[in-house]
Amino acid sequence: WLKPSSAPDFKPPSFLFGPLLAMDAGGVKLAKVEKVLGRTGSRGGVIQVRVMFMTESAPELAGRSLIRNVKGPVREGDILALLETEREARRLR
Repeated sequence: WLKPSSAPDFKPPSFLFGPLLAMDAGGVKLAKVEKVLGRTGSRGGVIQVRVMFMTESAPELAGRSLIRNVKGPVREGDILALLETEREARRLR
């Protein structure tokens, strides 16, 4: 059902790449880590941080801050590339 990729009119099926293309539609927004709030997750593998959006990448979000969960090493001053800017993480208890 798939043509070989060498065919000039080859187009990958949308069900494979549709979610990836939709995610990138808004573009990447840069945010600077203001404060590391703590670790969360069942084994502490996720770090909760407060981020402030940078004016260069998102003028409409400039000065706005969110709490996000980050997997992997992160420290204050790091810059995160966020694909999604609407969701905010629940605060640690």
